[in-house]
Amino acid sequence: MKKLLLCLVTLSVVEGSFSQPTFIKDSLDKYVDREMKRWNIPGSAVAVVKDGKVVVMKGYGIRETGKTDKVDENTLFQIASNSKAFTATSIAILDYQKRLSLDDKVTKWLPYFKLNDELASRDVTVKDLLCHRIGFQTFQSDLLNWNCNLSRKELITNMRNVKPVYSFRSQYGYCNVAFLTAGEIIPAVTDTSWDDFLKYHYFIPLKMNRTTTFWKEIHSDNNACKPYTLVDDKLVLLPYANVDNLGPAASINSCVKDLANWLQMQLDSGKFEGKRIVPFEALQMTRSSNTIVSDMNPRYGSNFQNYGLGWFLLDYNGKKVIRHDGGADGFVTTTCFIPQLDLGIVVLTNTDANAFYSALRTQIMDAYMDLPYQNHSLRIFKAVNANNKLDNAEVNKMREIAAKKPKSSLKTEDYTGKYKNEVYGEIEIKNTNGNLTVYFSHHPALSGKLEPMGENDFLCTYSIATYGIKKINFIVKDGKANSVIIRVNDFVDMMDYEFIKE
Repeated sequence: MKKLLLCLVTLSVVEGSFSQPTFIKDSLDKYVDREMKRWNIPGSAVAVVKDGKVVVMKGYGIRETGKTDKVDENTLFQIASNSKAFTATSIAILDYQKRLSLDDKVTKWLPYFKLNDELASRDVTVKDLLCHRIGFQTFQSDLLNWNCNLSRKELITNMRNVKPVYSFRSQYGYCNVAFLTAGEIIPAVTDTSWDDFLKYHYFIPLKMNRTTTFWKEIHSDNNACKPYTLVDDKLVLLPYANVDNLGPAASINSCVKDLANWLQMQLDSGKFEGKRIVPFEALQMTRSSNTIVSDMNPRYGSNFQNYGLGWFLLDYNGKKVIRHDGGADGFVTTTCFIPQLDLGIVVLTNTDANAFYSALRTQIMDAYMDLPYQNHSLRIFKAVNANNKLDNAEVNKMREIAAKKPKSSLKTEDYTGKYKNEVYGEIEIKNTNGNLTVYFSHHPALSGKLEPMGENDFLCTYSIATYGIKKINFIVKDGKANSVIIRVNDFVDMMDYEFIKE
């Protein structure tokens, strides 16, 4: 019986592959295995949907280093910002049902909502939240928002303390907390939580049986990838990011089997297995350009990139590509579809230090567009590796300075105390046996070891590798530490934050 089942499964894969490009039929496995080694990726999973059928659905590598458990089509990954398309589609459904309007003022549904800019507070709409044009710089305020211990409402309320870098609606700035705010409009309209709305509108009808929105689900699951990053070119295990409070922006856990169903629905105008799941009119709302993101490099087939509602929209060799990426601590992932080709692609990986996931997506698109082969993974790796060497050299230079133990301007004890920033809140710097450590009130698991670099500069090595190794500096006035400038990795938050001593 087992042999017969194996034969049937093998036959279905072969039958579904006759019309597939040579790269998919003959080269995909070798390519993935080789490039995973190049990027030092423990595990990945890939799905390809073409002409209404799943033609590739496979896991590669292992879920956890040092163990033999393999990744399969049901293995969970945190898909992070790929969650945004689910949120935006939900709002579009409610617009289609005339239960709200994308042009509604946010304050109509969330009276407590307020931004630092009075004009924006008054005029910002639901659509503004969903297309990244409220004035925040990309990732602005995520030093606080990401993986913190505040509630969804507390994070939204705190938006009034963020001084926007840009003027309202002037340009694109990727904003996680804006998507959180949009998601919290769903219970205001429906009396159903964002989490349950997704469960009953997508996960159940699309047979996404492994997909959840809570940290505890992936943390306790027996078929989930562990998250990793690279430090000094070596894999480092990370804790799962608990972003339940950013749910509508980032908290979905899923696998390629489930996400293939999501893309089948997208490509079949909102239907799955012949049943209407989402009104096509709602899907169309999410796929219309609202915000200009950037010009692209025509050398690599694209001229521009815009943002719809929960989706990036770009041209690629004459076709409209609809896609989104997701990055969490230890995971980078992508979902992508091209309606003109009836093609959908999912790539999930369990390190956050690779661009292979996007290179493979492009490689698969090239194959279906019958474009000449070029190894996008190798091309991108060379550029990324060169940048990584520069970054590592900079960190090592700072380490060398700190290793010489240069004298600081003040006594160690003079830097200690509580410091406060209007966006983040409070941090505390403590002296333990002559060594300074910074602790973060809204991130109980995060700390930073401070090593003197001379004058009032310190090398800060964070306890969670996601945040990086950064130089921070104290502002000293009249012989006293007045404030400290905190920095983290750009992909967490690009801003410098000044904390004033209390």
